[in-house]
Amino acid sequence: MSANNDAVGSSTAPPHSSCAPDVLRTWGWDEVRTVEFAPFLRNGLWPARVVAQHRGLWHLVGEGRETAAFPTGRFRHNADEGDLPAVGDWVGCVSSPQGDAARIDIVLTRRSAFRRRAPGSRPGAQILAANVDTLFVATSLNGDLNPRRLERYVAMGRESGAEPVVLLTKADLVPDPIGPVARLEAELRVRAVAVSSQTGAGVDSLAPWFGSGRTLALVGSSGVGKSTLLNRLAGEELMATREIREDDARGRHTTTHRELFLLSSGALLLDTPGMRELGLWDADEGIDETFAEIVELAAGCRFADCSHRFEPACSVRAAVSAGRLDAARLKSYRRLVHELAGQPSTTQRRERDRRFQKAVRNAASDSMARKRYVGWE
Repeated sequence: MSANNDAVGSSTAPPHSSCAPDVLRTWGWDEVRTVEFAPFLRNGLWPARVVAQHRGLWHLVGEGRETAAFPTGRFRHNADEGDLPAVGDWVGCVSSPQGDAARIDIVLTRRSAFRRRAPGSRPGAQILAANVDTLFVATSLNGDLNPRRLERYVAMGRESGAEPVVLLTKADLVPDPIGPVARLEAELRVRAVAVSSQTGAGVDSLAPWFGSGRTLALVGSSGVGKSTLLNRLAGEELMATREIREDDARGRHTTTHRELFLLSSGALLLDTPGMRELGLWDADEGIDETFAEIVELAAGCRFADCSHRFEPACSVRAAVSAGRLDAARLKSYRRLVHELAGQPSTTQRRERDRRFQKAVRNAASDSMARKRYVGWE
């Protein structure tokens, strides 16, 4: 597949250009969304999709208009974990009186949501991509390949509701990319594709996922070649790239924000910054699907709550001893389950947030009372 004429897609107008009349369908709108939005349309809201997100600023594409936008204060106040708009979301908006920005009042139902534990000390969820059909998990073959890291991404991808597909980039830098593809497909039970952004090898095989109206996302750690691959798929330079470092075969992080690109095939491709931290968040089912063979073996353990560490008659440890299960895979499963078990429940998180918000309101009231008292004096 050539980089210019036969690419999977090429970018159309940039996010800040004018919109075509049927722009909503171009960006993935369908009849189901039309029915869902009808009550809000009667209330004066207009629909749009979030196509980029910067610090405190959302960029929207709507019917006949493109604009910067902000959620309302009430929206922010009432938002639960991860409820603020994310790239890929469909939202309902009201234009400002000046017409230079929009107010986001609602977020439509998400069909999928790729979320992680928010970085930092205070627990919470962060939505990285919404309404994605296929989640491409990118990792490079030239030293970055780490099956244990991929297990985490794939588990979270499955939990999101999107189809996870592993992309093994930089295939031109290894003598035999076929072996890793077969091993990962067998172990993770997902499709895996080896590609080279430099030579174009393997890029043609991605075409079935790039149908018109489909939303795809590229995720992965820093330096695996996501931006280079995006440029190859688009057939032009959409994102800046940097060469890999010679001392450790790793690339340098280039993408600094999440952005949704429209390709000539009609597909939509969301590029994300490289993630050095990917904490699990509510990924029980995703873990079970990714480690299905361990879940099946666990059904034969003597104890229903077997931790597969020290308990007698553990079918999982017996499979490891017999060579039917990789010990490293069991260790990874234990680690992810332990990490997930350490999260507070949804009820606990909401109660914690309620107490925090009440404390903030009380502090604000005390501050205002002190200011009024000083004024009286």
